[in-house]
Amino acid sequence: MTQHVQLNNVDHSGLRVRTDRTAELGDQLMLAPVFPHELRNVQAAYPIVFIKDASSGGFRPVSLFGFEDGQNLFLGENGWDASYIPLAVRMKPFLIGVTSDETGQKRMEVHVDLDHPRVSNDEGEPLFLDHGGHAPLLQEVTAVLEEVHTGEQSVGIFSSRLDELDLLEPFTLDITLNDGSQGRLAGYYTIAEEKLYSLDAETLGQLQEQGMLQPIYMAVASVSQFRNLIDRRNRLIEKG
Repeated sequence: MTQHVQLNNVDHSGLRVRTDRTAELGDQLMLAPVFPHELRNVQAAYPIVFIKDASSGGFRPVSLFGFEDGQNLFLGENGWDASYIPLAVRMKPFLIGVTSDETGQKRMEVHVDLDHPRVSNDEGEPLFLDHGGHAPLLQEVTAVLEEVHTGEQSVGIFSSRLDELDLLEPFTLDITLNDGSQGRLAGYYTIAEEKLYSLDAETLGQLQEQGMLQPIYMAVASVSQFRNLIDRRNRLIEKG
């Protein structure tokens, strides 16, 4: 169940949010959507692949945390073990609301899912100060939501350009773990490196001007993080 409401300092003055990272709080995720402007940080910890929406045919990048549903190999007894946590994960339990004023100008609102396990009346960080101002956590969350809002506007343009240039190709990874078990990761897409490296100077220049070239190369570089995922899975096997 979800219960999305616009956050305000009257109805939610005593609301608190837990910021620790555990499976019980919704962090047992296999993947999360990511945005072009954060791919430099994402690639330092996670593989970046693309998923295709069956209904629209559009693509979007995601970061992988595991090899199967509900598996987050970065989540352990001491929380989330990575140098960076993607924006789409950090924004929970908050959501972006959009409203229009009398002039028709749209503005962003902070909404919260009151049924999310992070939301509490007695545990976690406060959202509002005693006099009604925004507490540090809410200030941080507002900044994250603004980044997500901007990123969501750019992700479609970015992915459509990759599709237009035929720079996305199906990807399959066959895995053999230390205990002899085998698995296959399929249904995702990665950057088609040979096609990328054969682009002419004019196209590369356009991608650079559009701010897309760095995210593309970050997605390419991130493929090396599959070794990290496999190593993490093998360490869990060794621990039994």
